[in-house]
Amino acid sequence: MRQLRATDARGVARLATLATAGVTDITEGVHRSVLGSMGLPGGKAAGRTRGLTGLVYQAIRAATRLVDAGLQAALLRLEPFLGRGSEADTATPPPEREAVLAALNGVMGDRLAADGNPLALPMELRQQGRRIDLAALGASGQATGKLLLLVHGLCMNDLQWQRAGHDHGAHLAQALGYTPVYVRYNTGLHASTNGRELAGHIEALLADWPVPVQEFTVLVHSMGGLVMRSACQHAADAGQQWLGRLDKLVFLGTPHHGAPLERAGNWVDVILGSTPWSRPFARLGQLRSAGITDLRYGHVQDADWQGHDRFRRSPDTRQPLPLPAGVACYAVAATLARQRSPVAERLLGDGLVPLASALGQHARAEHSLIFDKDRQWVVYGVGHMQLLDSPRVAQQLVQWLAN
Repeated sequence: MRQLRATDARGVARLATLATAGVTDITEGVHRSVLGSMGLPGGKAAGRTRGLTGLVYQAIRAATRLVDAGLQAALLRLEPFLGRGSEADTATPPPEREAVLAALNGVMGDRLAADGNPLALPMELRQQGRRIDLAALGASGQATGKLLLLVHGLCMNDLQWQRAGHDHGAHLAQALGYTPVYVRYNTGLHASTNGRELAGHIEALLADWPVPVQEFTVLVHSMGGLVMRSACQHAADAGQQWLGRLDKLVFLGTPHHGAPLERAGNWVDVILGSTPWSRPFARLGQLRSAGITDLRYGHVQDADWQGHDRFRRSPDTRQPLPLPAGVACYAVAATLARQRSPVAERLLGDGLVPLASALGQHARAEHSLIFDKDRQWVVYGVGHMQLLDSPRVAQQLVQWLAN
């Protein structure tokens, strides 16, 4: 198929192996729970059986590993004949494949990266769906001194800034003369992990930009705001130069203080783990990536998650992190309700992110993010994804960034 690359076969085969191993773990866990309810001893490890039963499960795992090793070796040898699958092999990356990879990385990108799976997305700075070539950009004369960096949200990619024929980056380029650069990253990794890497990419981008940078603005959507706030903190800690050159930072529907749906997912973990019969199936709930569980409270720093069981129900223990000093920060929050709807309906937000979270408001003063009144805006009758193509949002962006 046009959408597939040579390395995809290896990645999919590896995913099949992980799925087989996961089903084996669940099955043995159920088996062990049944034995435990009968008062029979289990294996040395939790969820493991002993004796002949244990040997059967061990044999299944060993056979799975053997098949995986053989498949990986065979497919690796075939890749030179099929093409290495680099982006240079295709003039334009198929958006369908990019969307599937983005979703897969959002759900389990941390596991893909840890496993060295070829389907794990590396962080890249891109234009028109391809890694940016600064030398070619400079030679073409298309680089301006107004640089706009765009950072997408969970399970998305750089191409998905275009929605319903509209792209905020292209719109701002036409209206205000910006040169847009899009970040693509593995949204399944911790926001702080992505933030650290993004900080390094931005430092290199500004150092190598073909023309003098007169204005540097960043536009983020959803999770991208957490990643960018983390990048600002990493830049400050590392003494990187780009943070002092950042002029404006605009957040679209960022869950600064988390999203209820992830907290609901956490309740699923608790419910499944409450009985020995359902406990093995809690593994299914725990397929959620580190990036997704960061959305429970809006984790942006390593200290927010290090040393914690991210699937265990716990209170919000984040370290406070204010907005970056000296940067003009703006927040757009959306709500599906109409402006004249009851207050309770308006506070529910855009279907994913509550108004208070998107506006940085928090009951504890140390966690509140302070946006100037003229730099925060609520758009009514708009959902989370519609923030990407709303004409009203586009108009507000032009108004803010033109000043």
